[in-house]
Amino acid sequence: MMVDMSASEPDRLENFPVTFFAVMMGLLGLCLAMTAAEEAAGASGSVSQFILGAAVAVFIVLAGFYGLKLLRHPTAVKAEWNHPVRIAFFPTISISLLLLGTALAPRIPDLAYVVWSIGAAAQAVLSLSVVANWIGHRLYQPIHLSPAWFIPAVGNVVVPLAGVGFGAVELSWLFFSAGILFWVVLLTLVMNRLIFHEPLAGRLIPTLVILIAPPTVAFVAWVRLTGDVDAFARILLNIGYVFALIVLTQAPRFYRLPFALSWWALTFPVAALSVASFVFAHETGSSFHLVIGFALTTILAFAVATLVLRTAQEIRAKQICRQE
Repeated sequence: MMVDMSASEPDRLENFPVTFFAVMMGLLGLCLAMTAAEEAAGASGSVSQFILGAAVAVFIVLAGFYGLKLLRHPTAVKAEWNHPVRIAFFPTISISLLLLGTALAPRIPDLAYVVWSIGAAAQAVLSLSVVANWIGHRLYQPIHLSPAWFIPAVGNVVVPLAGVGFGAVELSWLFFSAGILFWVVLLTLVMNRLIFHEPLAGRLIPTLVILIAPPTVAFVAWVRLTGDVDAFARILLNIGYVFALIVLTQAPRFYRLPFALSWWALTFPVAALSVASFVFAHETGSSFHLVIGFALTTILAFAVATLVLRTAQEIRAKQICRQE
């Protein structure tokens, strides 16, 4: 998946969007979901290994392009940071590093720890910076609010997924606590915006699926931290299922939308719900949740394959890196 950055179109690099890193979250989410499915089925890890390799290659390409954009067009990067919607997508970079560290942990532990550590540090800086930017630095309007606002603050609950295994237990509790706090705050704000204000813009409608991610990732993190599927864990997981059902009621709206990078927002939440279902099945012996996990992983694999194809088509047609 390459982006045309030829000299004849110098604006392509300048308009290379930070939202491209949502692709990474989708690919790595698929890798983690497939890993859980392979373990549950007693299969070899060849498929997840291939997906991980592809995700690493894509991350290198995306990081390279955005690094060039930062060097050559710093004002464009600053404009994205100052954008009331796009600023929420900057932590997709740090979350991608955290997910990459999580995926690498059972395979290359030493490298995984380095990647996870960089991701945790970046997540701390980016989440604090974004939240600080939200508080009093500008006049935000309800139209600027969307489920994408969960990404910066609630992304902190991703840290314990690998952090506990690396021995960073107290640090993982710190990130988890921050994530849960801002999930509750932002959930109230987002639901108020969705119910009482104008509908989401077309390109942001797919971000509704992000509602599923915070409680399901928090469920997996809670089990990692406590080693137990207790009442609170069950509440988190079932909230994820409730949001999934709510999102399904909005599915007819999705079919009328043109393709945009925001469609990748569908992938990671589905992956999170799939992994959470497998974790619950493993810890409790629930065959019902095992079936849910396999079904969601199948849907996720189809969705990612479709989105990869559509994204490649849009890149070839030079419809991605356009000025908006």
